[in-house]
Amino acid sequence: MQNFTSTANRTAITVEQARQAAQKIRLLREALNGVLYGQERLVDQFITGILASGHILLEGLPGLGKTELVKGLASATGLSAKRIQFTPDLLPGDITGNPILQEVEGVRRFVFQPGPLFANLVLADEINRASPKTQSALLEAMQERRVTVLGETRDLPRPFFVLATQNPIELEGTYPLPEAQLDRFLFKLEVFRNDVAVLERIIRNREIGISPEVPCVLEPGDLEHLISLARDIFIPDSVVSYIARICDATHPGNNAASVHIQYGASPRAALALAASAKAYALLDGRAHAAIEDVRELAPAVLRHRIILNYDARIEGKTVETIVNEILQSVPTEVAKLPKTLVDAKIPQRQPSLSVQR
Repeated sequence: MQNFTSTANRTAITVEQARQAAQKIRLLREALNGVLYGQERLVDQFITGILASGHILLEGLPGLGKTELVKGLASATGLSAKRIQFTPDLLPGDITGNPILQEVEGVRRFVFQPGPLFANLVLADEINRASPKTQSALLEAMQERRVTVLGETRDLPRPFFVLATQNPIELEGTYPLPEAQLDRFLFKLEVFRNDVAVLERIIRNREIGISPEVPCVLEPGDLEHLISLARDIFIPDSVVSYIARICDATHPGNNAASVHIQYGASPRAALALAASAKAYALLDGRAHAAIEDVRELAPAVLRHRIILNYDARIEGKTVETIVNEILQSVPTEVAKLPKTLVDAKIPQRQPSLSVQR
């Protein structure tokens, strides 16, 4: 069982340690920016999710480079990687592995054959094209870093990341991911199309069907060391309070924007926002997290954890706009907090009228 150290009891890293770590991270940033042209912000958030030891969901139309980004990370870090192409006929055992009847020393018995989950980096390609039953096979692996098959539990390699890609749900042949599985992704990052200048660069430097060559820029163990340093980044009480108030504001009745929300962010979202803010600070070479880090990463942490109600869909609201409204309305300083809901001017819902028969 993994031992966890309380944040309050950890020793914060020094400024010099943060700067040295940022130099190593810079090499990884350069390598991945050579895979996805013109997507520097996306690459920074992608690396931040890895440093925070989280799983990442990449959403975008086909052909934008989502799969190449994950493959580039595997090449740049030297970690073992497996790819699972999710299809409607994929079964849970195809992911976790299955016991196979074999003859061992003259005795026939079942021997467990590990599935593709037994790798450091698992690329779940087009994850929302598999059935919900198959998608649920990832729940234990993503949360506890282990799998249970026929009553026997096996630990997965460390570090372990599920890096999933999915097509927008509007496309043919897609299934919505269960909320329990979505909540296990640290980030949901949206990959957008490139502008004309970036397309010209792609045309000049790439050939169709040929993946870019990505050098290995981190030695074995470097990534685990960087993840450990990210955990030890100091997070001030003011930032802790800001994270808690943002997550609380995603629940109905706690914020003006929350009247459009049916279900808000869980405590796991608050922990994810804290971990990613610390990792983003390390990316920048700082030994402490800041409120600006939280504001930068809040959309990636919250966009897949908030479920809007029927009224929001009628009014054309999106999760993205609701998150932005919450960030604009939640004060960064506790002293500026309203004392009551009346002071906050939060609109209250009127009870619906019953229909007389």
